[in-house]
Amino acid sequence: MKATILAVIKLIGALFMFVGILAGCMAAMLLMLVVIRFPPLLIALLLACWIFSRLKNAYCKASE
Repeated sequence: MKATILAVIKLIGALFMFVGILAGCMAAMLLMLVVIRFPPLLIALLLACWIFSRLKNAYCKASE
């Protein structure tokens, strides 16, 4: 009885993990589709990554 309940809990956990990973992959694919479809979004994304990198480097140097 106890082993059956544990197996069901493991199955439900694995199912939730699968659905979560699938949803994440679909979101990433849709994001790439939108970025490719609208080039200004690609420019904004690259600019945001560059600004984040500069801020991260400045913060790391300041904390030393």
